[in-house]
Amino acid sequence: MAVAEALPQPGGVPALDTEPLLVARDIHRHFEGMHAVDGVSIDVLPGRITGLIGPNGAGKSTFLAVLAGTLPASEGTIVFDGEDITTLPTYRRARKGLMRTFQLPSEFGQLTVLENLLVAAPGNRGDTLVGALLGKRYWRRDEEERVAQARALLDRFNMRAKESDFAGSLSGGQKRLVEIMRALMLQPRLLLLDEPMSGVHPSIIDEIASYCEALRDEGLTIVMVEHELHMIERMCDPVIVMAQGRVIGHGSMIELRKQREIVDAYLVG
Repeated sequence: MAVAEALPQPGGVPALDTEPLLVARDIHRHFEGMHAVDGVSIDVLPGRITGLIGPNGAGKSTFLAVLAGTLPASEGTIVFDGEDITTLPTYRRARKGLMRTFQLPSEFGQLTVLENLLVAAPGNRGDTLVGALLGKRYWRRDEEERVAQARALLDRFNMRAKESDFAGSLSGGQKRLVEIMRALMLQPRLLLLDEPMSGVHPSIIDEIASYCEALRDEGLTIVMVEHELHMIERMCDPVIVMAQGRVIGHGSMIELRKQREIVDAYLVG
């Protein structure tokens, strides 16, 4: 199978489409009286990388978790591609094309890199009890297709030489790439990235940014929480600024740097 055929093709809408792919309205998330997210509303336009920035404790990662379904919203609504998904569990959101990565690496350390990608691949007939009982002849083709799909991603992210390495032995940047590839195995339409450059060697940061830009150009929509402001400025439009659980600014980085409240809250220096 050719690489182009095996590579998951992100679903998406051209960047010129002005209808939001995801709409979050008046989202709250409370923890025993603490308002970690306090009435956040955003529109995520398709075919773009939307940046989400703010000081530590602003509620960014919590908000991302609510969008993904990892945490339930205390109040508010989330609509994805015209469907209300506010109460859907994480796995059902993932099946609809809404995927996330995590702030801390979440690889399966005792599995190989290739196996880490294969565990995310949906629809293998051998995953069911009946399929397992029917044997390899029944599920072999599914397995071969998913291995080809995973290897195409490994080729694309220059990780093919690592496919048999245990994921726990990888560098921080390589673990980030494994997380992104694993998410891509589900062919997402919207990818939520939680600090993908955190703990990554500077030489890998530009590489991750280039991969994200290429995915965006192919139609994948991305929402990214990140502290590397020069990468946010390079990659993201629009950028949303949060502080104390609320949105305090929205626009390009050039526009945001002109707003005193935002500079005082986060952008000084």
